[in-house]
Amino acid sequence: MSTSQLVAQHLPFLRRYARALSGSQSAGDAYVTSLLETLIAEPSTFDQTDGPRVGLYRLLTQLWNSVSINAEVDKGPLPIQGEQRLGHITPVVRQAFLLVSLEGFTEEEAAAILEIDVPTLRNLVEEAGRELAAEIASDVLIIEDEPFIALDLEGLVESLGHRVTGIARTHSEAVSLARRKAPGLILADIQLADGSSGLDAVNELIESVDAPVIFITAYPERFLTGVRPEPAFLIAKPFQPSTVAAVISQALFFDRKARPREQRATA
Repeated sequence: MSTSQLVAQHLPFLRRYARALSGSQSAGDAYVTSLLETLIAEPSTFDQTDGPRVGLYRLLTQLWNSVSINAEVDKGPLPIQGEQRLGHITPVVRQAFLLVSLEGFTEEEAAAILEIDVPTLRNLVEEAGRELAAEIASDVLIIEDEPFIALDLEGLVESLGHRVTGIARTHSEAVSLARRKAPGLILADIQLADGSSGLDAVNELIESVDAPVIFITAYPERFLTGVRPEPAFLIAKPFQPSTVAAVISQALFFDRKARPREQRATA
């Protein structure tokens, strides 16, 4: 398989990872663009010793940690109001956490990507867990038409210390619930019960609600094409609870306006 074919195979997921690190589509895609430019200009930098997927993520990590690359990240407006960017180099603890929890790498693979040993990786993941566990609680709106999936999400969200303000099965229900109680986080399916789009519902909601959004879909590659606007936070169905927990923590981390639930009620 040629290098271009290998990259095309992994490109949607490289975008997902870069966007989760930066908290926005534009910043994440800037890093992936730098990766592609590097592969063209310097193909020898693509080390496939540990496999092509590990090699691509390792090269992306090296670029991410480059001050010169960070300085060139697009500082334009975000595609979705509620998504906030960090604007600087993402701490290695979050890289480790996302590689294991979101991208599904083994400890050995994640360590190879970060060019550290496994014990060090474990320490980083544990440190990330402590930081993320200390994140503020938030009010969560779930937009999901499958009852069992909605209940699973509700239980998971509450186990993380958040509160579910409502579960919407349609576009109109989502808008109604959000108007009654402004959420601090939105989990949205793409296809809803009435045939409407969760993406359309969110686009309407973000006109008046400033909250990070996590989209859930069985076809993530359809929404990671590089065409704007696209979600920065995306979960593929069927999902693992650890993945949902990781993405929720990242979304709230990048929401610089996030406040404790009690403060939201009085602000």
